[in-house]
Amino acid sequence: MPRPPTIPLIDWKAVYESGQDYATWITGGEAPDNRHKMEALREAQALEPQALGFLAALPRPVHVIAIAEDWCGDVVRHVPVLQRLAEAAPNLKLRFITRQQWPDVFTRFLTNGGEAIPKFVFLSDAFVECGSWGPMPAPLRDLIARGKACGNLAAARKKVAALYEADGNRRMVVSELLQLIDIAVSLEP
Repeated sequence: MPRPPTIPLIDWKAVYESGQDYATWITGGEAPDNRHKMEALREAQALEPQALGFLAALPRPVHVIAIAEDWCGDVVRHVPVLQRLAEAAPNLKLRFITRQQWPDVFTRFLTNGGEAIPKFVFLSDAFVECGSWGPMPAPLRDLIARGKACGNLAAARKKVAALYEADGNRRMVVSELLQLIDIAVSLEP
């Protein structure tokens, strides 16, 4: 029986180091109107005291690679949350890349076989891949998948929009990102 193909190893440190910091990424984007929206969302993003304490006390660095382009609505919604977390955590190191810059990386993170951004890849201090997130919170991804399955994507998108509206402080996103950060800084299983 033939062996299954092996996915090529990724030099995560090289990918991370090739990325841009937030300030460079946001000023170099394609959609200036979205830049203003993201900055407003980032400034308005509140974090609970427990989250702030956790982020301030990270015991070692966590590296995050954000595959993001500013023309995308989900990027506009979610990158400000991740950036706000990084601002609250001296040990949360964030870099931005594009799909075109690292196609081999991006194809590892397709959503149900399709291209969707943002994708946030969480790496330990030793640049070991520990998890990924995106393009939206898990319950919303499930709704989109259900909409595709039943042939009513429009209804699924309406439900997603309503859930986004109801979660103005993006608590679902914060919770899922904090969980991935916790995994990446784990000192034991």
